[in-house]
Formats: sequence, structure tokens, C-alpha cells
Amino acid sequence: MLRRNCAAKVNALLEIFPAVLILGVRQSGKTTLAKQVRENWKYFDLENMNDLDFISSDMDFFFSEYPGNIIIDEAQEFAELFRHLRGVIDADRNQKNRFILTGSSSPELIRQASESLAGRLGMVELGTLKMNELHQEPLPPFYQIFSSQLSTATLDELGTPVTKERDVVNDFLYGGYPEPVLAKSDDYFRTWMQNYFRLYIERDVRRLFPRLDSIKYRRFVSTLSELSGTIINKAQLGRSLDTSEVTIRDYLEIADKTFVWRMIPSYEKSTSKSAVKMPKGILRDSGLTHFLANIDSREKLIRSANVGQNFESFIIEEIIKGIQCSKATNWNYYYYRTKHGAEVDLVLEGSFGVLPIEIKFGMTTRSTQIASLKRFVSDNSLPVGIVINNSTEVKTLAENIVQVPATLI
Repeated sequence: MLRRNCAAKVNALLEIFPAVLILGVRQSGKTTLAKQVRENWKYFDLENMNDLDFISSDMDFFFSEYPGNIIIDEAQEFAELFRHLRGVIDADRNQKNRFILTGSSSPELIRQASESLAGRLGMVELGTLKMNELHQEPLPPFYQIFSSQLSTATLDELGTPVTKERDVVNDFLYGGYPEPVLAKSDDYFRTWMQNYFRLYIERDVRRLFPRLDSIKYRRFVSTLSELSGTIINKAQLGRSLDTSEVTIRDYLEIADKTFVWRMIPSYEKSTSKSAVKMPKGILRDSGLTHFLANIDSREKLIRSANVGQNFESFIIEEIIKGIQCSKATNWNYYYYRTKHGAEVDLVLEGSFGVLPIEIKFGMTTRSTQIASLKRFVSDNSLPVGIVINNSTEVKTLAENIVQVPATLI
């Protein structure tokens, strides 16, 4: 049972709220996390028909027997649960630390939870394994910078060479789904991914959207493996899949709401008047991306035409997973691009300020490669911008531009 970064956040939220909901893609480790933080609590799985019948047949009786200290897994299987849980919580409103719920692959889940349990429920989004979790290391010090206002001195604490050995390329190749990654077998990985993808389409998506053309949606998600990290042209993608632009829009929303795809909005607060205002997107797990693209070896990966944009997607997701488990609040993520081609891969904004990040796969980043980042920092009067690459040390690349190795993310 691997230690997860978000365990501390779940514990903290349970001190504030009566209930915590752990959200995330199927097989990301939500159940394991819930059992880790409350190992002695009673566990119920709503995908188990006996547990579902027991709870749904008489909820008043169930909650009189189990008024707290319970984990309810796959809560999206029973929408009425949230409305009833509101009354249970309000009967003893001041009691915290009573319920952990988990849920996956359901756009209705967040709506039901938000409407029924507003002010009574804390939410945590759990992604697939982050690199430090896979290697059972603490959350890197990098994420401490988001707990205070950014300044030119923000990254001084990271100014030492990397001494630990970690194969970032290998982590990038296989992604973070716990079961296939920990098996450390290429055959097992491919077989697991094939069955996972099939079940995602046939069980999760078909159950939520029964009228969906599953064959076209399968082709759509497979196509996303070539488009991760790009702005999606819905009309062009629709023509390639022989479907309408409206259908592509719906498919993107389904993929996003089932935690497979992440939509990243454009940053529109820049001083530039030529900023592109279309969102881009990334597949959330690099292992799934590479499986769908038939990239099954290190050599194929580093020779892939899309290695740069896929590495960008991988690092963006690593950073988002890290901040989600940090103490940062009221923050969001964007990308920036102008009609003239200037681009910044990731722009983070929150109480800490604005932090632009450029991501490069190589070990050396030339000054010409960060011209857009330098201009963004200058035009927006920012204290610091970051370049993340596969180098081995933190160092200054230009005025207010700092290089941070991917091993420290």
C-alpha cells in the first residue's frame, strides 16, 4: 500500500468537515487511500450488490446502525445517498470526521455532492501515481513555493544539484496507474491497459451515456493520444472521425468529466491583445497515452515525433497533482499562446501570484527556446518564470528565469 501525497489533505479535511469525497479516474487508488487514512472504519462498496441493497433498501436503518466511521466506495452508483446523507449530517452538524466517500467516472457525482452537501463535504481529487509516490519519497519541496507570495528569491531553496537517481523517462513511459506500473512487466502492462481501456468504454462510459456510439468514442479517445498537449480543432477532428463538431464537443466533455482528459483554458489576463482564447487539452496519464499510441519501449518513446508535447502533458499533470495535495488554495491552471505563435506551456495563478512554466524534454535549454517565457515574465512584471527539463541542476538561465530539473517535480 503506497503512501499517497493526498493522505495529509484528507486527514486535514476530515478535521473540518463531517464527510470527505475522494474523486478520480477508476483504478487510481481511491479505495486504498481511504483505507489508509481510516484503516479501522467499516467499508461498504456500492458496486457490490449486497452492500448496495443493504444501504438502499432502508437508509434510515443503515445510518442508525452506522452513524459514522464508514467508507462508502463508488458512491456514484446510488445518487439518493447524497440527499439522505445531508439529513444524517445535519442531525449532528458539529460532529466532524464521520464519512469518506469515493467516486469515479460520473459527471453527476460532483453536481449531486455540491448541491446536497454544500458546506458539509470536503473534496479531494486523486490522480494516478505521481513520481514521488511511485518511488515512495515525500512530496518534493518545490510545492512549498505555492504556500506564500512568489518573489525573485522563491526558488533559492532549490539551488543545489540533484543527487538522487531517478529515471524520469521510465516514469514518463509507463505513467502512474498503480497496478500495471508496480507489476514491472511489459506484458502485464499491455494486457492490463488493453482491458482497462475496454472496460472504461463498455462499463463506465456506456453506463453513463447509454446512447453513445462506443466504437466512435473508442476511436476518438485513441486519437487523443496524438493530440495531447494541443489545441483541438473540433471541426477537423470531426471530419477525420466522420462525425459532427457537436459530437466531438460532447466527447471532449465526457472524457474530461470521467477524468481521462483534462481541459486547460487559455490565460486571458495577459497584456497581449493577440492571445488565443481556445482551450487545449491533455490525456491525464502518460502510460495510457503511450499505450494508445503503440509506444511500448524507451527507444520508441524518445524517437516519437510527439515526445515533446507528450512530455509537456506529463509534467503539467505531475505539477497539478502536486499542487492538489499541497496547502495551496484558490488556484487554477492555464496555458498561454498568441496568434503569432508565442506560447507558455503552463501558467499557474493563485494567492501565490502568477507563475509561468515552460517544459522541455531535453537536458539543455537554449535562450532562443525560452523567448516567449522571458517576454511573458517581462510584459506581466512577474518575479520569476520556470523552465522544467531533464537537466541535473537548478540554475538561472536568464534574468528571473530559473531551470528546475524534472526530478525535483
